[in-house]
Amino acid sequence: MGVGASSPKYRCTVCGYEYDPAVGDPSRGIHPGTPFDELPADWKCPQCSASKDKFVSE
Repeated sequence: MGVGASSPKYRCTVCGYEYDPAVGDPSRGIHPGTPFDELPADWKCPQCSASKDKFVSE
């Protein structure tokens, strides 16, 4: 499950937080290499708690 440079980052349209699949979200148990579309449905922005539908691909 390697993440290459082609994996897009996703930006929260509410606060500007950027989810980087290469980094994941360790504070919520999301391991590095987890693509945005594989995040749990109830995953929220770590900064503002916006839902996944508030993110746009970079």
